[in-house]
Amino acid sequence: MIRIGIGGWNFPEWRGGAFYPEGLPQKRELEYASRALSSIEINATYYGSQKPESFQKWHDETPEDFAFAVKASRFATNRRILAEAGDSVSRFLNSGITRLGPKLGPINWQFAETKQFDPTDFAAFLALLPDEQDGQPLRHAIEARHDSFADPAAASLCRDRNIALIRSGDSKFPDIDAETADFAYLRIMGTQDIVGGYAPADLDRWATEARRMADGRDLYLYVISGTKHRNPAAAMALIERLR
Repeated sequence: MIRIGIGGWNFPEWRGGAFYPEGLPQKRELEYASRALSSIEINATYYGSQKPESFQKWHDETPEDFAFAVKASRFATNRRILAEAGDSVSRFLNSGITRLGPKLGPINWQFAETKQFDPTDFAAFLALLPDEQDGQPLRHAIEARHDSFADPAAASLCRDRNIALIRSGDSKFPDIDAETADFAYLRIMGTQDIVGGYAPADLDRWATEARRMADGRDLYLYVISGTKHRNPAAAMALIERLR
């Protein structure tokens, strides 16, 4: 299964007809976005704890076949020694994310740009990530933003735990294309201020890549950053190409 979406849903750039219809109440933006796209990466969870009731509300406002990726708390990942993140990891996992139920997709553990690959510390951090929470299976993905993670040893450690290494396309971050899990996670960040967000040839290129990456496994693809007000259009264009 290929799921395609954007990061977040409450952005002024998307209102007034850019993505959301003129006059759409803000409280209905998730309802609208979840019917135009097949997934959304929740970013608010990175900056601070959300209430269990919020996760339940997001579950209830979206279609049955919708999926969320959830960005993990920065307090767990933005640290010098990842192995010491146990308490922060636990707090995040107990914050109510499982209220999303079957709509809970992968958790994105995004590292700081300055965090370099240390095999011992990285392995210790991966060991902190449980296979399930509240009886619900979890899928974990690592967004490494330093070139040192483009190391077969990093991929091997992830593969041992069925944890995905996130690809960062069209960005300054390393594009680590390594198969390490039974699902794949791709974030593309190169939209421009043109109709469709990407040129048709680039949309075709990413659609081809999506099919390749989804061969035999699920794929979660998010259009992030770049020219933000064009991201929903790019995501929808990719969905059209992959129907």
